[in-house]
Amino acid sequence: MKKILFVIGSLRTKSFNRQLADMAKEMIGNRAEVSELDYRDLPLLNQDIEQPEPSAVARIRKAVDEADALWIFTPEYNFSYPGHLKNLLDWLSRPVKPMDYATPTCINGKQVAISGAGGKAATANCRAKLTELLTFIKADVLAGQTGIAVPAEAWATDVLILDDEQKAQLRKQVEAMVG
Repeated sequence: MKKILFVIGSLRTKSFNRQLADMAKEMIGNRAEVSELDYRDLPLLNQDIEQPEPSAVARIRKAVDEADALWIFTPEYNFSYPGHLKNLLDWLSRPVKPMDYATPTCINGKQVAISGAGGKAATANCRAKLTELLTFIKADVLAGQTGIAVPAEAWATDVLILDDEQKAQLRKQVEAMVG
């Protein structure tokens, strides 16, 4: 059974992207094993602490290595991706063997899907920049992203409700991921 590791780009408990991930997980059902990466304790990338690797980095690399695919659900912060998500991807792009840049990293060749819920642009800018970054670090970015423009009323209630078109978009991405 395919193992999919969800990465939520928002640390907020009631984030729209966490809700979107929950909807995707429900659509996946029992067709794949889904887990969520907890990276709140990940230190900022700093070569002074890179080796030996911090325990949080070892745990995260192991989770990514054991997954068949990653699915990133992220908001857009100031026309780009959140800093903590960038920090995670920076750690994943570093060589597992100290200073051995000829060996693959744990994200090298890993399938990665991207979705985002946010403002009017439906995280388009974030998703484009994230695609560029993931391609640069040699991840296999899947085509067919989901971008959700959060309706105005949701910002007051903290509840994300997808319309039929948005559900179909997410369902199509789910089928591509589990297919």
